[in-house]
Amino acid sequence: MYPHVAPTPRRFARLRGAFGRDNYGIAIVLLGISYAVSVSTTGSTAAAAVVFVQIAVVWFVLRTAGARYRARAISVLLMVAAGFAAVLQLVTGFRDAQPSAFIPLVSCLLYLTALAATVRHIAQRDVDLETALGTVAAYLCLGFFFAFAYRTLAISQSGPFFGAQGDGPMRDVLFFSMTTLTTTGYGNLVPARNPGQSFAVLEMLMGQLFLIIIVGKVVAALPGRRRAPEPGPGSGPGGS
Repeated sequence: MYPHVAPTPRRFARLRGAFGRDNYGIAIVLLGISYAVSVSTTGSTAAAAVVFVQIAVVWFVLRTAGARYRARAISVLLMVAAGFAAVLQLVTGFRDAQPSAFIPLVSCLLYLTALAATVRHIAQRDVDLETALGTVAAYLCLGFFFAFAYRTLAISQSGPFFGAQGDGPMRDVLFFSMTTLTTTGYGNLVPARNPGQSFAVLEMLMGQLFLIIIVGKVVAALPGRRRAPEPGPGSGPGGS
């Protein structure tokens, strides 16, 4: 007798379930892949190709967070617009032209939508491991949001964003955003003027408030954490 093999539809059902809601671990992995792709590519053509990776990542985060219909509809419109602009940049003569602020602006809005949907989702569910992973995913989305906001400002404003360091490639912008979010502040990259400086201050404040209010509350409420027993009568120094 041959061993029983599960039907193929069941296997597909498990695979489909792995990419459904409440899988923030996979969302974190995809966000890490998006970071790796963004920092390892250079040039306007490569930057346009990165858009498709970000679209896939944000779509999965929104799906995992169970975003509302309106948020999903707006995100789909933004994704289509960004994808269309990226295709134009890849296949037409615009590939060597001055980069447009439209694509990083759309990426910025997409990560903001993913951040809002994730925070709303984890705030409505019981605290467990998935909730903790969801806070990490939201924290990463916050860093990506500010990174693409800086990139939009760098392309839009007249002077270089980092002063003598220029606008910097995307890897420098992401590095600056993540170090600012965690208030590490190496000081090797600094916005030369406003509104970049004000955005950096806002990111510092939001990063710290996120850790204190959201992450701290989730970690404190995780099941399995033991609390110190409250002293009962007679348990003091003079008790029997």
